[in-house]
Amino acid sequence: MVDNKDKAANSPIEANSPTEANSPTETASMWATKPWWCQPWSIVLTGIAIPLTSWLGLHLWWVTLPMVGVILVWWVLFLILVPAQYAASAREASEN
Repeated sequence: MVDNKDKAANSPIEANSPTEANSPTETASMWATKPWWCQPWSIVLTGIAIPLTSWLGLHLWWVTLPMVGVILVWWVLFLILVPAQYAASAREASEN
């Protein structure tokens, strides 16, 4: 018999996650392990609030536009690439 603690030690899927008993094609959400300030909604709201505040306060496009560029890169990294890598890692772990 395999102990859940041993099984979870090498897996990004937590031992008590609801997807553990599901099929291998389903993966646990990495967002379940993140604090509130690292949730998609907080990332998106912050990414909207920063350039909006800059524009409303300064009215300088040459300050606001680079902020938007950096935020778009931040969004792609943390809202698309990292979750995709986490899902791939979880699928790989569930296949082993």
